[in-house]
Amino acid sequence: MENSRFFEKNRQASMKKIKKILLSQPEPIEKEKSPYNELVERYNVQIDFRPFIQVESVSLKEFRKQKIEILNHTAIIFTARTAVDHFFHICEGARIVVPETMKYFCMSETIAVYLQKYIVYRKRKIFFGNGTLSSLIEVTGTVKHRGEKFFLVLADSFKPEIPKTLERAKLKITRAILYRTVSSDLSGLNIKDYDIIAFCSPTEIKSLQSNFPDFEQGDTIFATLGQATAKAVKAAKYSLSIEAPKPGIPSMSKALDLFLKDHT
Repeated sequence: MENSRFFEKNRQASMKKIKKILLSQPEPIEKEKSPYNELVERYNVQIDFRPFIQVESVSLKEFRKQKIEILNHTAIIFTARTAVDHFFHICEGARIVVPETMKYFCMSETIAVYLQKYIVYRKRKIFFGNGTLSSLIEVTGTVKHRGEKFFLVLADSFKPEIPKTLERAKLKITRAILYRTVSSDLSGLNIKDYDIIAFCSPTEIKSLQSNFPDFEQGDTIFATLGQATAKAVKAAKYSLSIEAPKPGIPSMSKALDLFLKDHT
C-alpha cells in the first residue's frame, strides 16, 4: 500500500506543469550568458537563486585549540580558492606574517593565480597540478619537495581521500580545519512557492531541514547534482525525480532542460 502511494505521488508530480524553480546556489555573475537563462526563455519559467549554505572561517579560539603552528611548516597546500581566503584570514587575525620563503602547492592553476590576491606571485614558490588529486600528488611528491613540512588547509567537511592520499605518498602533512560550511538564513523564503528545488551539495539538505523544520515535500520536485547529494535526499526520506550527472546529462542545467521539455 505504501509503495503504491509512493508511485502515485511520483506519477502526479510527473504530470505537474512547472512554473517556478529554486536553485540553491548563488546567482551567476553573467546571468544573461548562463544556461539557466536559456531555460527561462525557452520554457517561460521563473528561476530563482538562493544559496542554502555559506562558508565561514573558524574563530581564532577554535584554530588555536588545534595546537598547530603555521610557521613550523615550509609549504601550504590549497585544494580550493576558498581555502586561500580563509588561510590568509586566519593569518591576519592571528598576526602571523607568512615568510617569503613559504612554498605554495595548489590543486590547479586557477587556485595558484588566485594567490595574487594576497602575495607577490613568484613561480619559483608556487606549484600547481591540473585540477586532479593525482596531479597534486605528482607535484608535491617529487624528490625536490619530499622533505617539505606541508600545512594542508581543509574545511570541516573535507573529503577524507585528500589527506589520506597525501599521507600514503609519505608526505609530512599537518591537517588544519580553517573554515566550515553552515546553513544560510532562509527566512523570508516561501519554500512552497516552488515546483522544483535543485540541490548541489548534501549540506543543503540539512539547511532545508534546519530552516524549515515543518517542511513536507508534497508534490515539490527535488533535483540533485552529484551522487552524495542524491544520497542525502534519499536518506532524509524525500523523493527524488531529477539527478545529474548521468550519461548524456553532464550538468544540472541539462537535467532541468530535459525534464522541462515534458513539463511546461
